[in-house]
Formats: sequence, C-alpha cells, structure tokens
Amino acid sequence: MKKTTATVFAFVLGVLLSGCNTVQGMGQDVQKAGSAIERAAK
Repeated sequence: MKKTTATVFAFVLGVLLSGCNTVQGMGQDVQKAGSAIERAAK
C-alpha cells in the first residue's frame, strides 16, 4: 500500500511541476509579444 501511495504522490508532483514550467513559458511568450507591440508602436 505504501508503494502505491508513493507512486501516486510522485506522479502528481511531476504533473504539478511540469504544469508550472508550462505556465512560466507561456508568460515569457506573452511578455515577448508585448515588447514587440511596444516597439512597433514607437
């Protein structure tokens, strides 16, 4: 039973960490797009 719980915990932790990485990457893309729009407006 303990091994199953540890496996589920490791899986959930992996999913959460990969999700954070995806959100961070998306934020960087949005920031770059905003910078490009600012440069184009000047």
